[in-house]
Amino acid sequence: MRRGDVSFWYVDMGGLPAPRAALAGDAAADVCIVGAGYTGLWAAYYLKQAQPDLNILIVEKEFAGFGASGRNGGWLSGGFAWNHDRYAATGGRQGVLDMVAAMGGTVDEVIRVCEEHGIEADIHRTDELMVAVNAAQLARLREEIAHKQAWGEGDRVREIGAVELAERVRIPGALGAMVLSGVARVQPAKLVQGLARVVEGLGVRIVEQTPVTGLSKGIVTTNQGTIRAPIILRCTEGFTADLPGSHRDWVPLNSAQIVTPPLPDAFWEKVGWQGHEILGDYANSYSYCQRTREGRLTVGGRGIPYRFASRTDTGGAPDQGTIDWLKGKLAQLFPEAVPYGIDHAWCGVLGVPRDWCATVGLDPATGLGWAGGYVGIGVSTSNLAGRTLADLALGRSTPLTNLPWVNRRVRRWEPEPLRWLGVRGMYRLLNAADRAEAQPGAGPSRLARLGNWLTGR
Repeated sequence: MRRGDVSFWYVDMGGLPAPRAALAGDAAADVCIVGAGYTGLWAAYYLKQAQPDLNILIVEKEFAGFGASGRNGGWLSGGFAWNHDRYAATGGRQGVLDMVAAMGGTVDEVIRVCEEHGIEADIHRTDELMVAVNAAQLARLREEIAHKQAWGEGDRVREIGAVELAERVRIPGALGAMVLSGVARVQPAKLVQGLARVVEGLGVRIVEQTPVTGLSKGIVTTNQGTIRAPIILRCTEGFTADLPGSHRDWVPLNSAQIVTPPLPDAFWEKVGWQGHEILGDYANSYSYCQRTREGRLTVGGRGIPYRFASRTDTGGAPDQGTIDWLKGKLAQLFPEAVPYGIDHAWCGVLGVPRDWCATVGLDPATGLGWAGGYVGIGVSTSNLAGRTLADLALGRSTPLTNLPWVNRRVRRWEPEPLRWLGVRGMYRLLNAADRAEAQPGAGPSRLARLGNWLTGR
């Protein structure tokens, strides 16, 4: 079994991409984007669509797609996974409904761009299935469906029972599932690498192997030289904590995945899953799965969720305890897959704000913009963020720049060791809640509510 190597998705592509050249001394640009993941690349794409003559420079510490953009679970969902009420407090109900609608449009928009520019990313339109395997999970499922219906997603969401679920995919003990329509499965590294090629073709310059050491009004400092630009967009998401002065802005939560070898037809005949739905469960500790293009099965989850002092990984190698936890999830959901073993395990970080709600914004006084805090649903959210950043950078007032997540700021995370104790404590409580809810006749555990309250989830 391979560990790390950034992710399996790059192995699937034949290996890591050849690095682009580093910054060669001082430079100037109209817009400097820090971070060559989905968010930065989408922002560059829409800026060039709006104003082709812009001089745009993207600066990246490693290589384009090194972070979550090249490691995620491949869920292009367009769903709204944050707290509606928190956005409504400033944007009102209509503002949140507008944001839900805008998020829902990201799936079609990403697919449109890929088709227009020939980005082959194993995109497959499908449904999302969120499965309940006990009474407590079924109660949460129904609560979420009611909540989504109340906030403008009623036409996308419905409940199915055990029989209809088994006609799609057979999971031991499953009582039913929430179906969210209008989503897609993607190969994430193919998407980010294809997008990088497209923006380069539009005239955007990407420099790699160039760590940023400081950000201030009009200036990006790197170890290779100084970049001067009136607009600077920070698009570093889970790696934001690595930037000077930003280690408490967003917590870098760790998420990990395992993938099986290609599974034989006999396995798929037993399990079903012919629709290639993206699939998760209603456990408090949560897991997410994909059936890949060539018939592999991926399982992801938090594992060890946080490293002390907001440390981020480098090569994506998970610890053995996390791998064992993911194998346990595989055995629970798809026991027939266990004998085939695991080919690869990897991990990465995602950005989490103190209130677990994503933001995008730009300070006109300094020209400094930012986007992120996607809490694990960045494949689609980054597209909306990139479009919004482009409008903000160009000084436009548009429906996107008036959404309630724009220029929204929350307090920073606590200093260590409180941050470590809080996040680790939350996940211990969530895992304990899952064990309690697995008992016959158990309802939703109060331990989960306590864990979520602890960190403002």
